[in-house]
Amino acid sequence: MPFESNLRINGDRLWDTIHEIARIGPGVAGGNNRQTLTDEDGEGRKLFRRWCEEAGCTMGIDEMGTMFATRPGTDPDALPVYVGSHLDTQPTGGRYDGILGVLGGLEIVRTLNDLGIRTRHPIVVTNWTNEEGTRFAPAMLASGVFAGIHTQDWAYAREDAKGLKFGDELGRIGWKGDEKVGARKMHAFFELHIEQGPILEAEGKDIGVVTHGQGLSWTQVTVTGKEAHTGSTPMPMRKNAGLGMARILELVDEIALSHAPHAVGAAGHIDVYPNSRNVIPGKVVFTVDFRSPDLAVIQDMEKRLAVGAQKICDDMGLGMELEKVGGFDPVTFDETCVKAVRDAAERLGYSHRNIISGAGHDACWINRVAPTAMVMCPCVDGLSHNEAEEISKEWAQAGADVLFHAVVETAGIVE
Repeated sequence: MPFESNLRINGDRLWDTIHEIARIGPGVAGGNNRQTLTDEDGEGRKLFRRWCEEAGCTMGIDEMGTMFATRPGTDPDALPVYVGSHLDTQPTGGRYDGILGVLGGLEIVRTLNDLGIRTRHPIVVTNWTNEEGTRFAPAMLASGVFAGIHTQDWAYAREDAKGLKFGDELGRIGWKGDEKVGARKMHAFFELHIEQGPILEAEGKDIGVVTHGQGLSWTQVTVTGKEAHTGSTPMPMRKNAGLGMARILELVDEIALSHAPHAVGAAGHIDVYPNSRNVIPGKVVFTVDFRSPDLAVIQDMEKRLAVGAQKICDDMGLGMELEKVGGFDPVTFDETCVKAVRDAAERLGYSHRNIISGAGHDACWINRVAPTAMVMCPCVDGLSHNEAEEISKEWAQAGADVLFHAVVETAGIVE
């Protein structure tokens, strides 16, 4: 039974819910700092669990801390339709990145309750742990373990900048569940997300129908030199790790530009040691982020970085180590699920276009173990991973409406 085109989620309630959880872990400039496995993350999880239970869902938690809120279906043998994203944020994150997808899933359950609609398949609203990867690299860590990309022991051993381990911090905040990771089977998975790019807004489109995801490569580069006094060490006698990093970053830019317009590259995470005004850096650690929808291009960029960076350091008398700390191949999402998203947008009268996701998402890993698709809505100026990240209530409503129709039609309405 198809959905009627006049059925919509409660946009005001969704908007209020988004801004209520934003009170937990507020940033300094209107956004959020609710990094994974912090006390603030624990508080946000607690609020989300309360909302889910008030909506009649039962909560399951796996050993990676991922939360699964289940609204039962009428067929006990039918695999659930999963929907969700993540509640953790960047250190200077916005209010919508990830959060919209989780709370959009919750709004589906609330709206179904309001309308008295039952589905054959259960619907499970999901909050994946450590999607951002800022505190514990790599990104999409819990969904990666779920999909068999990483082992759980390896994930537990990941350390933050203070040397604290993922597994220990998960236990400390009290969100380590007892459910085996990856034991759940899915009929399908849908994720709603802000675009994190400027295309939809620039073209005046309400909805992005995500057909593919860019591949990603994170390489952590450690350059070692020799700490020395900045005022008394002659220029020819310096072993300046910071200068080595600068030259490598010029190489990164050159490599990415050679594959224009679809490839990109930069370093967003940089640590300089000892980070003192009058000490020449003796060590720098930074992560190079390469992305492209073409796997061969990613492999070429990785190879050229390894060869070129080694030559730069050799010429300067510096040491260098490379470590692949994250990445995934380009993704093609499930045709049937993508069609469900596109059909929903058309039925609801929302303007839409196909789009390739430039960012990594939990859906990219889950696509390996279940039919998966994504819905995107615009964000102002394409800005994300910034406290000034902004969307309109209307954009949130449109994205959640399309998500609502795609998920519930996939789950099957019971007459």
